[in-house]
This record gives sequence, structure tokens and C-alpha cells, in this order.
Amino acid sequence: MTIKRQRLVIVGGGAGGLELASRLSSRHLRKRLQVTLIDAQRTHLWKPLLHEVAAGSFDPAEHALEYMAHAARHDIDFRLGTMQRLDRAQRLVWLAPVTNREGNEILAPRSVAYDTLVLAVGSVANDFGVPGVAEHCWFLDTLHEAKRFQRRLLDALLRFAGHVADDPAAEFRIAIVGGGATGVELAAQLHRVSRVLTQYGLEALQPEQRIRISVLEAGPRILPGLPPRMSASVTRELQRIGISVLVEQRVIGVDAEALLLADGHRIEAEIKVWAAGIRGPECLLHGDGLELNRIRQLVVQRNLLTTRDENIFALGDCAAFPPDAQGQTVPPRAQAAHQQASFLARAIRRRLHGKGSLGEYHYRDYGSLVALGHYSTVGNLMGAITGNVWISGFIARFMYVSLYKLHQAALYGWWHTLLLGLANRLRRTVDPEIKLH
Repeated sequence: MTIKRQRLVIVGGGAGGLELASRLSSRHLRKRLQVTLIDAQRTHLWKPLLHEVAAGSFDPAEHALEYMAHAARHDIDFRLGTMQRLDRAQRLVWLAPVTNREGNEILAPRSVAYDTLVLAVGSVANDFGVPGVAEHCWFLDTLHEAKRFQRRLLDALLRFAGHVADDPAAEFRIAIVGGGATGVELAAQLHRVSRVLTQYGLEALQPEQRIRISVLEAGPRILPGLPPRMSASVTRELQRIGISVLVEQRVIGVDAEALLLADGHRIEAEIKVWAAGIRGPECLLHGDGLELNRIRQLVVQRNLLTTRDENIFALGDCAAFPPDAQGQTVPPRAQAAHQQASFLARAIRRRLHGKGSLGEYHYRDYGSLVALGHYSTVGNLMGAITGNVWISGFIARFMYVSLYKLHQAALYGWWHTLLLGLANRLRRTVDPEIKLH
């Protein structure tokens, strides 16, 4: 008797979606489950590393995962494309046409059928409707955007270094809106890169005198979602290396030259980055009636099923999980996506084998880490045995790197992760400290 394979379709190959596809592609499930992964990009990079790609301190060519190759090794059916809309009655995901850089169509619009659907499309920056943000600010939501930013930054610094002799008082200004982890980590990386460039022939930059980096936060402190002690420590470190930290500064407009603040002041900047808040991507507006919250996230139940369809799950940044008894929600962090992927892998196996209840997902906060490049890493670890432990320095940096290794291990296994780590360490002995092209 032939067993009909259930069609599991996962839209979004980020940390959660890719880990889930990899976990459910095991050999003993292949006769019962066909896993299809859909993503708009051809390569995957762990999203918490995008700020390093943008600064040029991390080369994605050495770390990016090729979806097609990974899919072939794990018996996953990979489809390149962006979700255009859902047809829940027919259980179809419709994909938009795929075009090349010249605008020519490579793949026509098409549909993918599913029995169970998982939406893991992540999030994008939330401009909160502020005029001029979309036209004049950089976003770092995707690898493509981070790579474009890195090239634009390098070109701008090269141009500045070439003309600085004409104006002894000239300054190069970078403004980052949003004092969350992405904003402060990016600021520290950009500070480091501007100093390292002087080792490669750009002594004219004179970064200590001429490069000005500012981080703006609308609230009373940076890192508002993390413990006050971490916020204070990171603020001191940023100020120590010369980065301006401006709190309670709400941006109400952006033009080509500056940010306009609510108090009437202008922050002039050649490069403006928007890293303030998140919302669900636009494709979720075409979810055939699935419930969304005010920032366009899919409202889910405690088993990660969407509220209006028992065949559609959501995980990661695009999912709005119900608050717990203390009113706490699940934060948009990589550790949450990792945990949800593990939970859903078990839940889908239970459903596949007809074992009744899917269970409930419970978020476990294992702490937070903030890495300021070569300058400092701070964090807190949380656990039932250790409680809340403050860490910094080498231990914090080791834990920060370990988070990425855990993600790699979920995709490749520990043996291949160790080999990749060794290969990358060897390459660093011959590669420049930062990306120069």
C-alpha cells in the first residue's frame, strides 16, 4: 500500500524556516512528508549578522548557504520566489514572477499546493509612516540590502578621503535611527571599519577628527527591551569610543541632508540608517483573511497555528504570540525563532502520526548578548539553575559566537560546523580585516 506524502510548504528560509525544513527532512520522514521551502533569495545568511555585512567586517561569500545545494542534500524541494497571495480554499501559495537585474522575467507566476503551510517570512523595518524615510534612509532587512549598503559606504568614504584636503573642516556623518541591538551593534562596527580603512591607504579619513556617528532613540534609553544594566554599560562604551548616543529624540521627518527631530533640531548626515521597529512584510496583507495585528504580524494561538486556519502555522518575527500571564510577549529574536522551529518540528511530527494535541509553545528567555565589534561584548544569561548572570568580555564574546554556531549546527550538524569554523579561521590569516570591494 502506497502512503500519500503530506505536502508541507514553508514560506521563508530565515533562521526559523530553514531550521524547520532541515529538521523535518530526516530520512525516516521522507516516505510520509514532502518538504517544500520557498524563499525570494538564492542564499541564506543568519539575520543577526547583517549589520556586520553592512559594515564590511563580515564577508557573506564565506558564510552564506546556497538554498539549492542545501535542498539537494536534504531532499527538500526548493522554490525561488516571493509569496504574492494565498488561496486558503484551494490550499495554494501563489508566487510572484522572478526577474533578473535587467528586469527580464526568469520565472512566471506559479502556485504551490500544500496540505500544511508554515509562514516564516520574518519582518521588515517599520518606518511608522515618517515622511522621507523610504526615500532617504537605508534599511538592513535582507542580505541584498546589507551588501548594497556596504558598497555605498565604501564608495562614500573613498570619495570623502579623496576630497578632504579641499576642506580642512569637512566631516563625514552617519546617523542611525533606532537604539536596539541592530542599531548599536552597527554603530560600533562602522566605528571600527572607519579606523581599519586607514591601514589600507585611506589615512586622509582621519576618523578621530572627521568621522561622526550618532545613534538616535525615541525612548529614554537605548536597548529598551533589555535590562537597564546592559543599556547603561553599552551607552558608556559607545560614548567612550566617540559615538553620540541621543535618547528621547523622535524623528518626524527625513530629507536628503538630515533627520528632522520633534524638538525642531536637524541632525545632518551623509548616510542615514533606519533600524527603529519592525512590522510584517507586505505579502501578509494578501493572506486571504488571516488575522493580523496592528504591525502586520500574523496572530497565532499557543501552538503557533494561525487563528483562522487550522492548516497554517506561523513562526518567528512574523508571528504575534499571545501574551503570558505577566503580559509578556515573545520578542523578535533569533533565539525565539530557533525555539519555535524546534517546537513546530515536534508538533508537525505529532500531527503526521495522528497523535492528537500539538502541545503549546513556551518561550524561554536564555538572556541577551550585545557585541560592539572588537570593543566589547556584554550580556546576561538566564536559567533555572544560574538565575540572571551578568557577563562581559571574553566569556560574553564566546557566548555570542556560540549562538551562530548553534544555528549552523541545526543546518549542517556539529561535525561540518567545526570544519567550517576551521576553514574560516584559516582564511582570516590571508584575508583583509574588512571587505574592500
